[in-house]
Amino acid sequence: MSTEGSGPVRFPAMEDAVLERWEKEKTFEKSISAREGKPVYVFYDGPPFATGLPHYGHILTSYIKDVIPRYQTMLGKQVPRRWGWDCHGLPVEFEVEKAMGFKSKRDILEFGVEAFNDACKGLVLKYADDWRGFVNRMGRWVDFDGAYKTMDNDYMESVLWGFKTLHDKGHVYEGGKIVPYCVRCQTVLSNFEARLDDAFRARRDMSAYVKFRQQDRPDTFFLAWTTTPWTLPANVALAVAADENYVCIEQGEERLWLAEGCVGGLFDEPVVLERCTGAELAGRRYLPVVGEVIDASAHRVVTADFVQMGDGSGIVHIAPAFGEDDALLGQQYELPAPNPVRDDGTFSDAVPLYAGQNIFEATPLILADLKSNGLLFKQEQIEHNYPHCWRCDNPLIYRAVESWFIRASALREQLVENNSRVNWVPEHVKEGRFGDWIRNARDWAVSRNRFWGAPIPVWRCDQCGTVEVMGSIAQIERRSGRKVEDLHVPHIDEHRFACQCCEGTMNRVTGVFDCWFESGAMPFASRHYPFENKHEFEQTFPADFIVEYLAQTRGWFYTMMVISTGCFDQNPFKNAMCHGVILAKDGRKMSKRLKNYPNPMDLMQTHGSDALRVALLASPVCKGEDIKFSEEAVRDVVRRYHLLFWNCLQFYKTFTEIDHFTPTGDLGQPLDNVLDHYLLHELATLESDIKMWMESLDFSKIYSRIEVFINVLSTWYLRLNKARIWREGLDEDKRQCYEVLHYTFSNFARLLAPFMPFLAEAVYTELGYADSVHLQDWPSIEGRFVSYELADEMSSLRNLVASVRNVRETNGVSQKFPLRSIRVAGIEQAVLERYAQFLEEELNVKQVQWAADADEWAQPVVVLIFSLLGKRLGPAMKAVSTAVKAGEYVIDEEGVLVAAGQTIQPHEFERRLTVRDSLGNVGIVENMVVWLDLDIDASLKREGAVRELNRRLQDLRKKAKLGYTEKVDIAVLGGAYVDEILVHHEDWLKSQLLVQSLLRSDLEAPLAVDEVELPEGDPVRIQLRRTVQA
Repeated sequence: MSTEGSGPVRFPAMEDAVLERWEKEKTFEKSISAREGKPVYVFYDGPPFATGLPHYGHILTSYIKDVIPRYQTMLGKQVPRRWGWDCHGLPVEFEVEKAMGFKSKRDILEFGVEAFNDACKGLVLKYADDWRGFVNRMGRWVDFDGAYKTMDNDYMESVLWGFKTLHDKGHVYEGGKIVPYCVRCQTVLSNFEARLDDAFRARRDMSAYVKFRQQDRPDTFFLAWTTTPWTLPANVALAVAADENYVCIEQGEERLWLAEGCVGGLFDEPVVLERCTGAELAGRRYLPVVGEVIDASAHRVVTADFVQMGDGSGIVHIAPAFGEDDALLGQQYELPAPNPVRDDGTFSDAVPLYAGQNIFEATPLILADLKSNGLLFKQEQIEHNYPHCWRCDNPLIYRAVESWFIRASALREQLVENNSRVNWVPEHVKEGRFGDWIRNARDWAVSRNRFWGAPIPVWRCDQCGTVEVMGSIAQIERRSGRKVEDLHVPHIDEHRFACQCCEGTMNRVTGVFDCWFESGAMPFASRHYPFENKHEFEQTFPADFIVEYLAQTRGWFYTMMVISTGCFDQNPFKNAMCHGVILAKDGRKMSKRLKNYPNPMDLMQTHGSDALRVALLASPVCKGEDIKFSEEAVRDVVRRYHLLFWNCLQFYKTFTEIDHFTPTGDLGQPLDNVLDHYLLHELATLESDIKMWMESLDFSKIYSRIEVFINVLSTWYLRLNKARIWREGLDEDKRQCYEVLHYTFSNFARLLAPFMPFLAEAVYTELGYADSVHLQDWPSIEGRFVSYELADEMSSLRNLVASVRNVRETNGVSQKFPLRSIRVAGIEQAVLERYAQFLEEELNVKQVQWAADADEWAQPVVVLIFSLLGKRLGPAMKAVSTAVKAGEYVIDEEGVLVAAGQTIQPHEFERRLTVRDSLGNVGIVENMVVWLDLDIDASLKREGAVRELNRRLQDLRKKAKLGYTEKVDIAVLGGAYVDEILVHHEDWLKSQLLVQSLLRSDLEAPLAVDEVELPEGDPVRIQLRRTVQA
C-alpha cells in the first residue's frame, strides 16, 4: 500500500480491504476459538432497539465495546461478544401505532391484540440488517448470528423466573401508588423512566391562585396556588406549614388567608386583619371549587411539612390521587382519594361539567368557570420543567394506579453494599449520581397496561382472589394442561386452570412487564438461566465490564442492580463506565429535522472508521462529559495520526527495499546508540502506560500517548536519522537502525490493534506478516530499554528545539536560514555537548554552545499562587503582592519566603525565570535559557536560499510522483543571485535531490515546473524531469 506512484493513501479504501480480509479469513471467529479454554472475560452488551438506525450515542458505545474485548483478547482471555436485541415495550408499540395511524389504546383493541403484536414482531428487526452492516463497517467485532432477543420464549421464561424469585423472597407486591402515567400510551411508567434523557423539558402551562371559600365565613377565602388546575376536581384538603405565620388580608369586601412570607409577592399595600400560625388554621373547613362536597372528612385545612414559602401563597391544594406527597398526606389524615380522570386522560362522569374532555384541554374551561364564580384570584402562564413520556413525548401526569411493584426501597442497604464492589468510571458516579439514586431507591412499578411484552406471570382466582406466580413454562403447562407455544398476549391468556383453594378459575392478570425489567434480567435471561447454561452463568457472573451513557445510571445499570441484588444478592458487574452525550457542533441536541450533524456512515466513507473512533474516544465524552462534535475533529485525526505514521512506515519500507534488508530480529546493540535506545524506551513505556491507563479506562490519555509516540518516531527519530538511512550501502549501523525500526513498527501495530484496528492491521500486513495482528498476543517490550534519565534528556532537547523555533518565529527569522550560534544555560554541559551535533542539524545552527549561567539574559521572579494565599492572608495579600513585585522578599534555606511580614510556604509560590527587558532573542523553557544569534549575513542568506530551492524542488518530485530513489535532471533559471548561490552550494543541492544534471537552461519535456521567490534577486524558475538514460 505504498503511496509512491499512486497518490495519497485512501484510508477508507484501506479499511474496506481489511474488512474483506476479516470476512474471508474469519478472523473474528479465529480470535475466539484460539482462546478456547482460557479465562473468560465477560462484558454485557446492552441490547438496542432495532426500530431505528444507529446514532452517535450507539457508535461511541460500540467503539468502547470493541476496544475492551480486543485488548482483553490480546491479554490471553476468551471474550465472547454476543449481540442482543431489545424487542418489547413502548418503543416498538409506538412505532407500530404511528405506522397504522392509531391514536389511542382503543384503536389497538378494535384492531385486535394478536394482530397488533404480530405487527410489533414484524417491526422489531426492521433495521437489523442495517445495524449489522453499520457495526461491521465500524470495525466492531460481534456475534450477530447468535444474538439473543428479548421476545424469544427462552428469554421470556427466564424473565418469569426472575420475577417469581423476587416474589418468593418477598420483594414483590401489588398495590396502588402514585406513579408517572402516560395518558397517550395509557400505561404506568417507572420513576426512573420519567427522568431518562430529556424527559423533563420546558413546558408552558397556566398556573392559578384559587380562592377556597371558608365554610362558616362566606367572605373569607384560603388562597392556594396550583400549576395543575385540572386536578382541582379531585381536591380534598388544603395544606399549610404548622410553624409558619399566616395572615388574613383585606381585599375589597373579601378576606384572603395566605402565608405572611408570600404577601409581598402578591400585594403592594396589604391590610392585615388577622394573624396566626398554620397549626391554628388547621381544622377549618372550606367549600370545593369544582363539584360538590365529596365526603365529611374532606375539604379541611391540614398541616404538612412539605409546604414551602417560596413561590405561591404558602397554601397547597391537595389531591391524593395525583401526587405522591398528597397521597401520603391523605393516608395520614384518612382523606378520600377521588380520581375523576379516566385512563385515556379525559374526565369521567364524576365531573359532569368536563366529562369526556382531555384534562389539559379542559384547563382553560376550568379557569374560566372559576373566574365567573368569583373563585379565581389570579392566573398566569409559567414555564417550568415538566416530565414527558420518553417515547411518545406527551406530558405525563402523576396518578394513583394499581400495579405490580418490586420493593426496591427494602433493598437499599444491599444495593449500596453491592455498589461498593463496583469500580465506576468516572469515579464520582459511584457515590454521586448512581449512589444517590440507589440510596433513595423507590419501589419500582414493573407492570405495564400494554400488549407487546413478556407477560406478568400472575394468575388470580375469579372467586376467592388466590394468587399464583409462575416461574417457568413447565409450571404453566402443568397447571393448565396445555402446551405453551407463545408467552405473548393473548396466547398466554388462554392458559386457565382450577383454583386449588376453591371452585373458581385462575385467570392471568392483565399487563406485561416494563421492558426495562426485561433488559435488566439480561445477565441470566440471555443464557436461559436457570433452565440451561447454569454452570456457565454461575462461572461468569458478575460481568467484568459494562458501558453505556450516563443516563443509564437510572436505566439499565439500575435495573440490573435491583434485579441482581434481589435475585442473587450480588452486584451484576464489576466495572462500569459512563460516557457523556455527543451534541451537534452548535451545542444543541443532534436532530434529524435540523440536520445539524454529519451522517456517520458518510464520515466513515470519507475519513475512515478508525479516525471517527479516535475522535470520539480521545475526547472528554469518555469521562462522562458532553461534547460538541464536528467533522473537523475526524479530519484532524487523519492528519495527526494516520498520515504521519503511514508516512513513517513508507519511508522505512522504501529504503529497506532499496537496501534489500530482511529483518532477523537481532537488534544488535541498541543501547549503544542514543536514538535507538530512546525510541525503544518510548515503545516500552508506551506499552506500560497503555496497560496502566486501561486499568482506569482512561482512553484520552491512551490516545494522547499514542500521538506522542508517533511524533517521537516521525519528527525526532527519523528526522535525526536521515543521514544514517540515506547513506549508501547497508553497514551494521544502518542494519541496526532498520532492525530497531522493524521491531518498533511490528510491536506498535500490536499496541495499536485495540485502539485503531484497521490501521494496525494494514501496518502489520505492510510489514510482511501473514497472520492478522488481531490474532497476536499483547507485546512484551524488554525492560532493559527503559531509561528515564535518557527520556528526560531527550524531553529537554525537544523542548529546547521548540523554544528556539518559537524565538525564530517571533523575530521573523525563517527556519531555513542557518544561525551562526546559540548559547544554552540551565543544562548540564556534558549533556549539551553529547547532543550538540543533533541540535545543530535539527535547528540549522552552525554552533551550539554551553553557557555557565543566564544572568545576562534572564532574571528570577516569584509568582504567588493567589488561589491558595488569598483566603489565608485576606487583606494582607495586597501588601505581600506589592512587596514581591518590588523584589522586597527573602527566601530561606528551606524554601520559605518572607515578604511584608508574612510567611509564604514553598507550595504557595513558584520560582520562575523571565526574559530581561528588550531581549527578543532569548527563549526560556523548563529551567533552560537559550540565546540566539539572529544576525543573518550574506553567507547565511545564501544557505537559506538554497534550502528554499531544495524544499521547492522536493515538492516538484512529489508532484511528479517520483520515488525516493529515482534520479532527476533539474533546471534552475535565474539571475546573478542564483549564480552566486550555486557557486557555493551546487554540490549540496544535487546531493539532496539525487540530481544527475543541473542545467541553467530549459529542460526538454519537464515533468513539473514552478517559480520560487528567494530573499534577494528576481524570481527563479525551476524545472524537473526523470534523468534521461544515455
